[in-house]
Amino acid sequence: MRKPLVLALGLTVGAAVLSGCGTAPEPDHRTASATRIDTVELHRRPPVTVLLFTPNDRSHEAQRQFAIACMAKRGFRYAPAPGEGAAEGDDELPQPFGLESAVPATPARESAPPVAEAPPKPGSPESTEAYGQALFGDQSKRVTAKGIRMSVSRPGNGCLAEAETRVLGDGRMRWLQVRIMLFEAQEQARTDVEKDPAFKAVTARWRACMDRAGFTGPDPARLLASLRTPEARASSTALAADLRCKDETGYLDTAYTRLAAVQQRWLDRNPAVAKDWKTLADRQERESREVLSASATSPRSG
Repeated sequence: MRKPLVLALGLTVGAAVLSGCGTAPEPDHRTASATRIDTVELHRRPPVTVLLFTPNDRSHEAQRQFAIACMAKRGFRYAPAPGEGAAEGDDELPQPFGLESAVPATPARESAPPVAEAPPKPGSPESTEAYGQALFGDQSKRVTAKGIRMSVSRPGNGCLAEAETRVLGDGRMRWLQVRIMLFEAQEQARTDVEKDPAFKAVTARWRACMDRAGFTGPDPARLLASLRTPEARASSTALAADLRCKDETGYLDTAYTRLAAVQQRWLDRNPAVAKDWKTLADRQERESREVLSASATSPRSG
């Protein structure tokens, strides 16, 4: 099972990018200069991915502080790592089309849970069963949200559950379900874009370019996956050719544009998902501000 998905707020994406869902021919990039395209801008195109990977730092911090206070009321000192999972940059977004830069990127994260705990010291109160019960609640009361192919369970009670409920209220389970649905949509879109005529055409141009450079391979993603260690990737002359061919053919520009179109079609077919996401994101933002405001004016717990 995959890890819980990242909390997200952002809903705005470039309308010009997302409106093109047809199969208009792509420009011929074979004579393009080898000027690397702005990958940060590329990562902002796919709307489903943007939803999943736009961090909500305020919610993370509100839940962290609420959980600390909740545990203190039960007689425990809870010490979650400040800012864990809350500062994710564009270089951590998924890179579904293989290598994008000669500089190795930080692997994409789906984020740590909104409230992460520090490892307890052996023999301390925080290492006891009572501590775990207070933080994670009863195992028999865990709740589960389901998508089409996967499900994710979360504490049903305990301080972590209370922290999530504080910022999401009765929308907590719907928020988790929508996250699962978006994650599944992102995975399915990557599969579906393989059928897109413009994407198939640019992949064929990339393959021809690689063949001229003396390398064979079905596509950039599988080329990168075939090199399993950092050492293999660092020494690979095929990856250098891959980046060159991507520049010459406009591969990444086309690939991200078509992926954005596929993801947008999914959102158009599932309007309730984006609507509920926006409603719950707004609620989360409002409640998180209240939690942080109250925390700022309250005495610190020892």
